[in-house]
Amino acid sequence: MASQLDQLKQFTTVVADTGDFKQLSQFTPQDATTNPSLILKAVQKPDYAPLLADTVAAHRGEALDAIVDQVLVRFGLEILKVVPGRVSTEVDARLSFDTQGTLARARRIIKLYQAAGIDRARVLIKIASTWEGIQAARELEREGVHCNLTLLFAFCQAQACGDAGVQLISPFVGRIYDWTKKAAGSAWDEAANAGVNDPGVESVTRIHAYYKQQGIRTEVMGASFRNVGQILALAGCDLLTISPELLAQLQATDASSQPVQKQLGGANIGSAAPLPPLTESAFRFALNDDAMGTEKLAEGIRAFAVDSAKLDALIEAQR
Repeated sequence: MASQLDQLKQFTTVVADTGDFKQLSQFTPQDATTNPSLILKAVQKPDYAPLLADTVAAHRGEALDAIVDQVLVRFGLEILKVVPGRVSTEVDARLSFDTQGTLARARRIIKLYQAAGIDRARVLIKIASTWEGIQAARELEREGVHCNLTLLFAFCQAQACGDAGVQLISPFVGRIYDWTKKAAGSAWDEAANAGVNDPGVESVTRIHAYYKQQGIRTEVMGASFRNVGQILALAGCDLLTISPELLAQLQATDASSQPVQKQLGGANIGSAAPLPPLTESAFRFALNDDAMGTEKLAEGIRAFAVDSAKLDALIEAQR
């Protein structure tokens, strides 16, 4: 019996969105993504307590931020034993407005992977899609360090990432959906805003079409899904990063009764004139003009920063 997950893999590269690497093998994803919240969730599970303790013990006496990076890379190394492709490892969200700080942490993370024998092509450095983060990614890409620009909500963020030549972006489907639904209040019609009409799906579809129209090499990876319908509506996107819970739903659904249809790419791309590269001031004004993008980017950075601080505290307690 072919599952929806099997069929989805015919159109899209499936990526697991988790730090819990012991869950990965059952879904056979190509890549995996992590973030501070996912790593924090994983290290608090009994299965991973020894990994955290061993890593902290091996680097006791080093600076806290250096030990944190060792922990992140240790999880990444375990993930790379399971997936054949790439792992995304995130730079501390508290550096989201610090280009030089982001560069320093990114370079250290990639060096740790290389010291462990991992080719840098198998690692994506995950950075928030602020102006400062995008400029750090521009420089890293010049150095041959590939990046995943995350917390992406507004089209101007995607455009700036394309201008910078980053390897991959992660537009957040579910959080766009959340904001739009909340803003609509009692006027929200769930049925009318489902599937291809979901506001998060529409955002990714627009970005994907623009990149393909303009020949921009940056990969588009839909992220932050709330339900299987959002995932299926983006079949054909370059990549989709999916939580284990939703991967399990896709795997359990018989595709013969509910087949997956390709939605993005091909004749759906259309055509459009290229946009001029964004200056810093134009980017900041466009983001400011997008209430959803502004609010969700700030909220996402705050949430990841809180979880980064919690991870710091767990490590500090064992130093």
